[in-house]
Amino acid sequence: MNENNYPKLHNAMWPGVVGKGPDSEPVIAFDTMLDLTAAAEVDGVKFDGVDLALFEHIDVNLDDDGIKRLADKVSGHNLKIGSLVAPIWGGPAMGSKEERTQFVEMVRKSCHIGQRLTELGVRPSGVVRIDSASSPHSWDADPSGNTKLIAQTFREACDVAADFGEKLAAEGEICWGGMHSWKTMLETLEAVDRPNMGFQADMAHTLLYLLGYNRPQDRILPDDFDWNDRAALTEGLKTVSDALRPWTIDFHVAQNDGTVFGSGSHDKTGRHCQALDPNGKLDVANDAGFWLRDENGQLTKTFKHICWDGCMFPNAVMTNQQTWNDILATMIEVRKKHGWYEV
Repeated sequence: MNENNYPKLHNAMWPGVVGKGPDSEPVIAFDTMLDLTAAAEVDGVKFDGVDLALFEHIDVNLDDDGIKRLADKVSGHNLKIGSLVAPIWGGPAMGSKEERTQFVEMVRKSCHIGQRLTELGVRPSGVVRIDSASSPHSWDADPSGNTKLIAQTFREACDVAADFGEKLAAEGEICWGGMHSWKTMLETLEAVDRPNMGFQADMAHTLLYLLGYNRPQDRILPDDFDWNDRAALTEGLKTVSDALRPWTIDFHVAQNDGTVFGSGSHDKTGRHCQALDPNGKLDVANDAGFWLRDENGQLTKTFKHICWDGCMFPNAVMTNQQTWNDILATMIEVRKKHGWYEV
C-alpha cells in the first residue's frame, strides 16, 4: 500500500467543453463531469478535487452567492477546487489597448472567484491559468514587438492578481503565440518578470515542444526521429523541463502520440491520448518526474496538486466511467513514484 497523500489528484472539467460546440459534439454538462469524477475509484482511492474552466460551464461573472453555490456543489461530491482557467480569449494579450484591457479584466474576475473559493475553504491550492489568446501566425508578424506586448499585458494581469493573493500560470501550448515553443515561452516568462507569474506544464503539450511544430528552429528531436530511441527522447524531455521547471507552478499529467489535433473551434495542438493508449509516446508515470523532481532527482513539492488533462475526445469516451478510472489509476502511479506524505 502506497502511503503518499500528496500531491492531491485532480481531474479537469474543461475536457467537457474544449473542442465541443456546434461544429463538433455537444458540451458535456458540468454536473455530468463532476459525477464521473466523483464516481471514479481505484483500490479505494478517489480523486481529491477538480480544476475548473470559467467559461461555458461556469460564468466568470458569478456573484458571491453564485460562488458559494459552486463551492457547495463541488464540496457535496467530496471534492476540492484547484486551478481556474480565465476566459481571456475576447482580448488578445498582444492586441489593441482596449483588447488588452479586456484581457486583464477577465483575469481580475477570475481572481475574485479564486479568492472567494479559497476563503470558503474549498480551494486549498491552485493558480489562475492564462495564455496569450493570440495565434503563432499573428505573433510571427513582429516577434519582438508582440512578445513585449504580451509581457506588458501579463505584467498588468499579474499586478491585478497580486491584489487577490493569486498567481498566474502561462499555458505552454503550441497554438498560442509567444508560447508556442519552449524558447519563446521562456522568453515571454523572463520578459514578464513578476514574482506571481509562472508556467503551467502539460505533458502532452511540452512533448510537442520537442518537435518544433509551430517553430521548427526550436525543434529538439530530428525530423526523422525514431520514437524507439528512448535515450534521445529522455534527453529532449530533460532539456525542456530543465529550462521551464524553475517557472512551473501548475502541472497537468497527460499522454500524447506525437501528433497534433483540433476539433470544434480549437486550433491544432498536442493530441491528448487516453491514459492507456498504446500509441502514446510517453512513459507517463516516469516522465512526470521531469517536472515533479529537480535536476538532481529531488522532489520539488512546488505545487500541492496535479491535474489530468485530456481534451477533444468523443463524448462516448468522455462519458464512459472506465475512462476516468483508467485516468485515476495513472495519476495514482504518478503519486506513487513522485509523491510524498503529509500529516
